[in-house]
Amino acid sequence: MKKTKFAVLDEKNPDRTIIEEAGITIKNGGLVAFPTETVYGLGGDALQSASSRKIYAAKGRPCDNPLIVHICRWEDIEKIAVRIPAAAVKLADAFWPGPLTMILEKSALVPAETTGGLSTVAVRMPSHPAALALIAAAGGYVAAPSANTSGRPSPTRAEHVREDLDGRIDMIVDGGGTEIGLESTIVDLTEPVPVILRPGFVTKEMMEEVLQTAVEVDRSLPAAGQAPRAPGMKYRHYAPRGKMTVVSGDREAVIRTIGRLAAEKRTAGERVGVICTDETKPFYEADCIASAGGGMDAEAAARHLYEILRSFDSRQVTYIYSEAFPGEGIGQAVMNRLLKAAGHHILEVS
Repeated sequence: MKKTKFAVLDEKNPDRTIIEEAGITIKNGGLVAFPTETVYGLGGDALQSASSRKIYAAKGRPCDNPLIVHICRWEDIEKIAVRIPAAAVKLADAFWPGPLTMILEKSALVPAETTGGLSTVAVRMPSHPAALALIAAAGGYVAAPSANTSGRPSPTRAEHVREDLDGRIDMIVDGGGTEIGLESTIVDLTEPVPVILRPGFVTKEMMEEVLQTAVEVDRSLPAAGQAPRAPGMKYRHYAPRGKMTVVSGDREAVIRTIGRLAAEKRTAGERVGVICTDETKPFYEADCIASAGGGMDAEAAARHLYEILRSFDSRQVTYIYSEAFPGEGIGQAVMNRLLKAAGHHILEVS
């Protein structure tokens, strides 16, 4: 097992020596976990085939699941993508740096290992200052999926990275908790109509306002044997160890149903966790009850979701019941992650 270095970065006054060391590590073919505004990323040199293979191995990630290439300057996109559409320029002007990933036709510079064998490349420019500085120090092109074991809840704190990857990677840069808490929106710009492949903080409505044209949302999953077009489309993601069910419907019926299911499982000797809101928390009895925030505050739910799932794991919760959240705006991204964490096991009640 390799020794993983753990370095704490002062958010207000980042230590350049830490950033430079992390950059050199990536340039030399190593792996470094670092904070972004969304979740922690596991960075390797996007232009080195061997680095991408190391990322897949460290995470236990299937090699047909494409990686996102992170850049720190707009002009760098021209080296890794070709036939960049006008829509990409407009979206970058509006949302970069920020939590938006664009899928474009790749150039020959990007190895197949980084793109999961696809002819497209996923590109994003994060807004976190430490992430931008690290990408520049690493040479400008950093492949960085979430810094967790494949399938587990994504890390929003450096401690989460250490839980999953200590001894598997070279360095963890601790920059504190992440701001958004969910992965970036992914939009495919290789089709005539832009298609959202993964919802996130940047919503369909926000993109349509910028582009002044329709943006579609992909509702499907890849067929058997078909490579996913973007990270998180094909394989189980964000999953806690306990068996999870999302309960949706009339508020009183949801509370009643979760209460009944929780009581049945606890009577059978199981440990039960409930994900709810500030308003409904008093109505539940369970081994672990976690509020994701106020009922209409989807941004708070986004920030807290992965930390809640990881806390349930640490307390050996075997069954989890979650209220559904409003599906508008970033609430759509919250529900997307909840359903994937639950293996799409949803119970509709009335």
